[in-house]
Amino acid sequence: MPTDRRNLVWRAAELLAAAAGVPADASLQIDKSIPAAAGLAGGSADAAAALVALDALWSTRASRADLLDLAAQLGSDVPFSLVGGVALGMGRGEQVTPVLSRTRWDWVLGIAGEGLSTPAVYGELDRMRAAGRAPDDGSLDVEPVLAALRSGPTTALAPALANDLQAPALALRPTLGRALRAATEAGAVAAILSGSGPTVAALTGNEQDAHRLAAELAGAGVFRTVRAVHGPVPGARLVA
Repeated sequence: MPTDRRNLVWRAAELLAAAAGVPADASLQIDKSIPAAAGLAGGSADAAAALVALDALWSTRASRADLLDLAAQLGSDVPFSLVGGVALGMGRGEQVTPVLSRTRWDWVLGIAGEGLSTPAVYGELDRMRAAGRAPDDGSLDVEPVLAALRSGPTTALAPALANDLQAPALALRPTLGRALRAATEAGAVAAILSGSGPTVAALTGNEQDAHRLAAELAGAGVFRTVRAVHGPVPGARLVA
C-alpha cells in the first residue's frame, strides 16, 4: 500500500483542502481492515472516511453534494462509501441512488490468492467484447436484482447476480474457477467474484449459514482469508 500521493487517502486530503481553501495539515494513519487489491473497494472506503474525518477536523462545512462531487473525482467507488446501505450506481458508478432493501444479507468473502490488476481485468474485458466473447457494455438488466432486493429471499437474489468482470478475471487467472466451485459445493446459495477479483462473494441464507460456510472454506485451502460479513451497513456518515 503506497504511503505517498499515490494513496487515495492522501489524494482525498489534498482535494478537500484545495476545494475548501484550507491548508492540507493533518496526520493520517490507516488501519487496514479490508485487504488491498482484493476487489472490495477498500481504498475507496478509506478515501471516503478521510473526506468525512477531515471535513470535521478542518471545519470545512462541506455539503453532501460537495463531498459526493469530491468523492467522484477520486474514484467511481468512493461516493458509495459516503452513501452506504444498498444503492444503485450509474454512470461510471459515481451516480449513487439509494435502493429499498428490507432484508439483512449474509455473505462469506474469500480472498483467493494475490490481488488482480483492475486495469488489466478491464483491458481483458475490452478484448473479449471486441471478439464477441462477452456482453456489450450496458446489456446487463438490473431490474431482477432490484426486485430481489425488495422481495427479500436469497433464492430470488441468487440467480440475478452477475458481474461482467468475472469472465475476464477468470481468463487471466483460471484458478479462480476452483474458488467459485469450492464456495458453491460447500453450500453457498450463489458465488460471484467481487469487482475485478480475486475475492469470491458467497451468498448465504442467514447468519448461521454464513459462519458455517466461513469455517468450512477456511479449512479448504483455497482462500488465504475468509470472513463472514453482512449488509446493508451505513456509509461513512449520514449527511443531511
